[in-house]
Amino acid sequence: MVRQSKLMSEFFLELFSEEIPSNLQKNLREELLENFNKLFREKNISFKKSSSYSTPNRLIILFEGLQKKIILKSQEIKGPNINAPDLALEGFLKSNSIVKKNIFKKKNEKGEFYFYKTKSKTLYTHDLLEEFTPLVLQKIQWKKSMRWGQFDLYWGRPLKSILAIFGKKRLNFNFYHLVSSDSTFVDKEFEEKKKFFKSFKEYIKFFKKLNIIIDHNQRKILIEKKLNEFTKKRNLVVENNLNLLNEVVGLTDRPNVILCEFDKKFLNIPKEILIITMQHHQKYFPIFDQKGNITNEFFVVINNKDKKGLIKIGNERVVEARLSDAEFFWKKDKSQNLVKRVSNLKSMNYFKGLGTYFDKIQRMRKLGGIISDELLISKQKVELSASVSKVDLISELVGEFPELQGIMGGHFAEAQGFEKDVSVAISEQYLPSGSNSRVPRKPYSVALSLADKIDTLVGFFGINQKPTSSKDPFALRRLALGIIRIIIENKKDFKIIDLINYSSSLYIDQGFNFENKFLQKELSEFLMDRLKFFMKGEKIRNDIILASTNTLNLDQSFVLFSKAKSLNKIIDKPDGVNLISCYKRASNILDNETKNKSIELSNTTDPAIFKTEFEENLFKKINELKKYFSNINKDENFDASLINLSSSKKAVFDFFDNVIVNENDLNIKKNRLELVQMLCKTFNNYVNFSLIDQQ
Repeated sequence: MVRQSKLMSEFFLELFSEEIPSNLQKNLREELLENFNKLFREKNISFKKSSSYSTPNRLIILFEGLQKKIILKSQEIKGPNINAPDLALEGFLKSNSIVKKNIFKKKNEKGEFYFYKTKSKTLYTHDLLEEFTPLVLQKIQWKKSMRWGQFDLYWGRPLKSILAIFGKKRLNFNFYHLVSSDSTFVDKEFEEKKKFFKSFKEYIKFFKKLNIIIDHNQRKILIEKKLNEFTKKRNLVVENNLNLLNEVVGLTDRPNVILCEFDKKFLNIPKEILIITMQHHQKYFPIFDQKGNITNEFFVVINNKDKKGLIKIGNERVVEARLSDAEFFWKKDKSQNLVKRVSNLKSMNYFKGLGTYFDKIQRMRKLGGIISDELLISKQKVELSASVSKVDLISELVGEFPELQGIMGGHFAEAQGFEKDVSVAISEQYLPSGSNSRVPRKPYSVALSLADKIDTLVGFFGINQKPTSSKDPFALRRLALGIIRIIIENKKDFKIIDLINYSSSLYIDQGFNFENKFLQKELSEFLMDRLKFFMKGEKIRNDIILASTNTLNLDQSFVLFSKAKSLNKIIDKPDGVNLISCYKRASNILDNETKNKSIELSNTTDPAIFKTEFEENLFKKINELKKYFSNINKDENFDASLINLSSSKKAVFDFFDNVIVNENDLNIKKNRLELVQMLCKTFNNYVNFSLIDQQ
């Protein structure tokens, strides 16, 4: 039993190291904080608030209102039965670090047992922190660790000092060659300068005077504010790039924003080159006008102020040098005939066991042709776009900027006079590139993107390079989700299973023999799993997902999703409640009467032997529903379909309230059960309502 002390204090830890990569900081500070949280939970130590912070060189955690001590009350520890083997008793004594003379016998309702009574004990948080902090630090997981000098410590970056304070007093412990202290380095450039602290408040206040912002959240707010101030004055726009913002936050601790520019002549280069040069390579913020056109100005987030303007000049020179290289590659690559360069892909391997990129585009040509038939678009144009879709991979520009593959191919095609549909399809072939990326909308783009993704999935599944529960090195889940999103967001179903089979045959025609003999089944299940994943992301209930996927297959992915979404929307509303209650009442009676009984039902019911108007009304309603569903075209209004099903409540409830289904006359009973069965089947043509939970 733990009696909590009201005495609270502050625990503050700083790890000072050489520069920590920005993309690692978030996970590191969260992991460190959680490890200490876990320690305090295990030791029953309470606290009021915890937080973590990071700068390029500092990793900081803070616990406020942390108990100084806890008092463990005396308690009885139950051991083995007195008749248990001696080994059991010896194990009990050893595990509790006690001797035999300190135990006693005691009876309870289950017999007589050995017991040990602990002494009341006070645990001091200060002592626990000194003992366990090195162990917590040891648990930190770096993607890559290094050892430097003659030291035994493996850490992501050389660790220089550990500042550890509890209750305004330093904690004393060793972490490999480092000894904890109550001081830290003031400046990363001049490590001889140290400062001593007793509290986090002192620490924050001191660094604030030096314009160093310890809190990464505050740095983010400051940078955003300065960017907005600049753009608002000039009526310009900075793209909302959260990843870039978070990265520059992790690169600076004294952030300042400066405005730079490059020569306007570079605006003749495709804007994607300009953007990727600035954002990805230099961590700059490109600036756009109100129409979305890129300008020759950009923002740089620097550490400290640029009093003499030298930093501005330096960054402008760097970006112009990179853009000069890009301009040279652009002019050179766009002049080289795409069609003539297709044969060069014969020497460029795609993947072991799947041939070259030339082999891939031949498969994509034929697969794209089949897809074009479903989209009612020109087969020739789809085949042409597939033929030159990968040529940009051998360009020097994509070699320099691999992130631009596909995009540059589209620009090359446009510069060489290809039709707009073809050049756009090439530039959009890899879309969607992520969960937040847009999907291709234009028919030729859809055809090429699907052909590329299906060919890739079939190939990798064919050679058994499938994702596992923990690994997906070829991003096949992303590709599969891309296919699902293309289908759903374009509101167009495809014969996916046929396309998988056809794609597989194209590999065979090229002489590639797949190891996986269950390719079609496994890939279909994989895609269905991605569809379910997508539906969960849309907040659709699990039982509705199950009911929908039980009824329809991959070839009806859009219809399946749409039905599920509509049902999910009304499930808890009056129409949804009526819908489910109608079905459940009918299916329960049908199940009770037919389960484990010899009665056999046909698929028809005979209105000639109806005895009541309630049977006639239900029969009439079912036929109305059947007529409605039979007249539905491809553009079914799924909301309207559900309302129609829901409207059967009166006829259904009147029937069950006034008609005895379990009639003594076997023919009448059978006819009524067939009527109920007809109702259930009509409902199940939408989705399998038997799998929906009645809540």
